[in-house]
Amino acid sequence: MNNSSQSSLLTQKRFLPYFITQFLGAFNDNIFKNVLLLFVAFASVDTLPISSNLFINLAAGLFILPFFLFSALAGVLADKYEKSWFIRKVKLLEVVIMSLGAVGFIYESYEILLLLLFLMGTQSAFFGPVKYALLPQQLETKELVSGNALVETGTFLAILIGTLGAGIIASEESAKLIAAVCIVSFAVLGYVSSYFIPEAPSNAPDLKVKWQPVKLTRATLAIAKKDRPTFQALMSISWFWFLGAAYLTQFPNFTKVYLNGTESAVAFLLALFSVGIAIGSLACDELSNHRIEIGIVPMGSLGISIFGLLMATSIPESLPDFNSFHQFVTYSELWPLFAYLLLLGISGGIFIVPLYSLMQLRAKPNERAQVIAGLNIYNSLFMVGSAVLGIVCLSILEFSIPQLFVLLAIGNTLVMLYLFYQVPIYAFRFFTWVVTHTMYRVKHKNLHHLPEKGGALIICNHVSYMDALLLSAVCPRLIRFVMEEDYTKLPPIRRFLKRAGVIPISATNRSSIRNAFKEVERALHEGHIVCIFPEGKLTSDGEVAEFMRGMELIIKRSPVSVIPMALKGLWGSYFSRYKGSACKGLPTRFWTKLEIEAGKPILAKDASCKTLRQSVSDLRGTLR
Repeated sequence: MNNSSQSSLLTQKRFLPYFITQFLGAFNDNIFKNVLLLFVAFASVDTLPISSNLFINLAAGLFILPFFLFSALAGVLADKYEKSWFIRKVKLLEVVIMSLGAVGFIYESYEILLLLLFLMGTQSAFFGPVKYALLPQQLETKELVSGNALVETGTFLAILIGTLGAGIIASEESAKLIAAVCIVSFAVLGYVSSYFIPEAPSNAPDLKVKWQPVKLTRATLAIAKKDRPTFQALMSISWFWFLGAAYLTQFPNFTKVYLNGTESAVAFLLALFSVGIAIGSLACDELSNHRIEIGIVPMGSLGISIFGLLMATSIPESLPDFNSFHQFVTYSELWPLFAYLLLLGISGGIFIVPLYSLMQLRAKPNERAQVIAGLNIYNSLFMVGSAVLGIVCLSILEFSIPQLFVLLAIGNTLVMLYLFYQVPIYAFRFFTWVVTHTMYRVKHKNLHHLPEKGGALIICNHVSYMDALLLSAVCPRLIRFVMEEDYTKLPPIRRFLKRAGVIPISATNRSSIRNAFKEVERALHEGHIVCIFPEGKLTSDGEVAEFMRGMELIIKRSPVSVIPMALKGLWGSYFSRYKGSACKGLPTRFWTKLEIEAGKPILAKDASCKTLRQSVSDLRGTLR
């Protein structure tokens, strides 16, 4: 996809109605919730059935409770039924709820409004699984990152605009009437837009539905745990919501106590954070080269830690009492803090979008909505955990809010290191992304020839010690490389290469050769992509050397499609044998232009050393 991929999606019927529907839903939810909380905060004591503090905490609990009760059922229903039909039913429920909410606002019936918060949570619990499960059916794999980026951008901007809009509505003389009209109008608009969502057929029409909350929840969580990478992505997303809830909960008091800000200042900080997430989400498409690239997830996580810590430690020692919003935003000593908060949000957007895309892609079509339902349950648990952490740290341990922010930054760093340890592929992809975007300028051609699923054998010329990293960086799937055994035994990288799926081989050891061939055969049979460099060693003159016969034996034992690839522009680099041996002297070339081109797949029966060498040579051309 090109740089206009996101804007092009917004013009297409298969995405635009869905985007409008989810945007209006998030917007309306926040209008309702925030208007209600503002009414409660400024209501006289005798108009409320309970104290305002108890009402607010009870409201938060009632909104989140349905996610525990109904998420599992929502996932099953979203997988069982046609998704556009299911969305329309959920949006119709929103119209009914908001109509009752309008009555509650007009007649100041806070008991009804409290009940409706529970019903709103129920509606959101049913909408979440189908919302994310729909995307992989309507979009191509290469469009998933763009689609999720737009969804996250729309959601956070809707939350922001809804929050700010609620403040404007609550300040009007006829606030209750205006609020009533608004929530019903936006609910109706959301319902109308849902009618334009194209059909998305059921992936599991034979699923049996029984609402047994405990049993169904256990089954949903078991489904979410089945695939390890999917579950790891799911838990990482939940961790993000843990952090987000912690920050958003503390922003009002943080602004009031430590920045001497007013309500408008709180709104400004929320706006910076939300806009940051929107920018980061949109940037993912470009950073990931328009594909699912988990290598940028650690970048986002690192940014969350760094900028969270900097924000917490950049509070000026003394601040004046700000009499206006203009004074607050123009006070230059606060600008670094504003910048760090914006960058914190950007890092969050970069962190979360690839994870959503990975989860959608890897989940089985007939279980996708149930996996997302499991995500909703975990999100709720993590957000409750975030609230508990805030209570313990601020009320019991008597931390300051900046100290809590420091703790969050340290905690995120520990989580990132644990993720690197448990899933080395994240670190590997991150390393390859950094290398390929600092040392080289990589252009690629015809990578659509690489299969999205199933086993395949990549045959490529071998120019430098960076070849494997460069190929890994451009291929959206994990490549298992056949590598010289001596390199795989080096202590600094031995464990890392093993976890990355490298297959060791020694040309002088028959046992090693047999084991390598067996491992290659197993990998191809399991649907992996395997890459070999048939020259057997780095080129000594930049030309494509003769291919070794072992390649033909692999193809004979595993008759998968063979994809020729060519690396261009690496001859003369520090890691090539341009100077007689690699890594000689000091590097002199940086940000070098390279090109990686994939050829058309060749059937196993047509593949031979001669034909494949010719294919690779033709792809490489005259550029060494």
